Amino acid sequence: MKAQVFIYDTTLRDGTQGEGVSLSVDDKLKIAKKLEQLGVHYIEGGWPGSNPKDMEFFLRAKELNLKHAKITAFGSTRRFGVTAEADANLNMIIESGVEAVAIFGKSWDFHVTEALGTTLEENLNMIYESVRFLKEKGLEVIYDAEHFFDGYKHNPEYALETVCRASEAGADWLALCDTNGGSLPYEISEIVTRVREAVPTPIGIHCHNDSELAVANSLAAVMAGATQVQGTMNGFGERCGNANLISVIPNLQLKMGYACVPDEQLKQLTNTSRYVYEIANISPPNVQAFVGQSAFAHKGGMHVSAILKSADTYEHIKPEAVGNTRRVLVSELSGQSNLLFKAQELNLDLDKNKPEGRAIIQQVKELEHQGYQYEGAEASFELLVRKGLGDYEEVFTVESFKVLMEKAGEQEVMTEATVKINVNGQIVHTVAEGNGPVNALDNALRKAIEAFFPNIKEMYLTDYKVRVLSEQDATASKVRVLVESTRDGHDSWSTVGVSANVIEASWEALLDSMRYALLGRRDEMEDLQPEETERQGILNH
Repeated sequence: MKAQVFIYDTTLRDGTQGEGVSLSVDDKLKIAKKLEQLGVHYIEGGWPGSNPKDMEFFLRAKELNLKHAKITAFGSTRRFGVTAEADANLNMIIESGVEAVAIFGKSWDFHVTEALGTTLEENLNMIYESVRFLKEKGLEVIYDAEHFFDGYKHNPEYALETVCRASEAGADWLALCDTNGGSLPYEISEIVTRVREAVPTPIGIHCHNDSELAVANSLAAVMAGATQVQGTMNGFGERCGNANLISVIPNLQLKMGYACVPDEQLKQLTNTSRYVYEIANISPPNVQAFVGQSAFAHKGGMHVSAILKSADTYEHIKPEAVGNTRRVLVSELSGQSNLLFKAQELNLDLDKNKPEGRAIIQQVKELEHQGYQYEGAEASFELLVRKGLGDYEEVFTVESFKVLMEKAGEQEVMTEATVKINVNGQIVHTVAEGNGPVNALDNALRKAIEAFFPNIKEMYLTDYKVRVLSEQDATASKVRVLVESTRDGHDSWSTVGVSANVIEASWEALLDSMRYALLGRRDEMEDLQPEETERQGILNH
């Protein structure tokens, strides 16, 4: 049997103290359900005594009917000069209806005398009486020893005494906190070992990331005997964040042999990470370990050649274990291996011994030299490969396009686009307005194509990016446009266009987006007569 490490998630409380992180009660409930699906053991929902939103969460969380995770409240030891029974915050914890609670107390003598303004002995009484009161109310109590490692370094005897008193009062867990995030792994290991020798209560670890060591420190603590790890999804938290459970869990489970969550649920790690980013309205970093879009992305030709022989050559785990996928990027660094891998992904029959493959690679390198980038525009790349292999049938060709913009006095800018395309020998001429030139072109092209492919109505643009490629050329610079599109909000794809004219670059990316959406759909073309098509064009005009 693998040794169990219990995962304590505080995204909903400590994570929301991070800059730019704000969650409504509904947001917190959604994330709590996701954390339950992942398999975490404790979900800290907030501080019942601090604000009405947190108390509302605890009341509504009862409706979640969680089967595995325990909803946990957070609070502090009783205030100086007030009994535990009379302390308002402790009583709010009881009223929240939770079955587990984490309360923090001071471990650093400096904080006791300077921040609390009380005596060292009174602080010990505050810890003991608060834990004892909550235990008498039937709660599971996790004692968070705040600033424990700094306190231990300055006064080890007193720091140890604080956790001993919590243990004597019946605490179920002693979570040692590196609150300032300044400790190093060897210090964490040594101090956790000392605490384990001094008290019988199970140890937890709570690390902050101010030295970029929160994950490493958490792993060191487990190696030294800690059996609970506190942290947040994606490392959200105050200052530089908390220990990132998205990295802690797979490191413990896949590399160190501990059990954290069921293996099948571990496969939800990537989805959970991205879900939390989405709810928090934060763009996920591509380079995030384990779950980032680039975590298993391979670009160099030699690397990809090795990956095709054995994935272990350049991957530390199987991406599927955490719900991620391998990606091979195509760029000027690519070789035949990249192209072969991408062709396999696209179910295209590419023979490396034929000249088509070499020609396509050479074309990619020449286009990237001009400013194209296919790493983030795989739909454009697929079209390029299909054309190179003769596996693409053009559904329409462009005869011409034109964009007009007019600003009259104080009126809003008017933008109009005219598009003329040839579909199966039929000319369609449409005009449309938009809130800008790209939107107008999109509307006009869409109108023209809808006459033949009504399903194109389901497709729409979700993102549009412009990057200047040669800043020294100022307004004469080339630009690269990336367009992301989706069909009914499900499948998405990205396309690229490059030109010294931003409208032309945008038009190129738009065309690729439409063409990709219509791959394999020529047979679906409606049997419109030329006069019907002409009438459609007049109506659109």
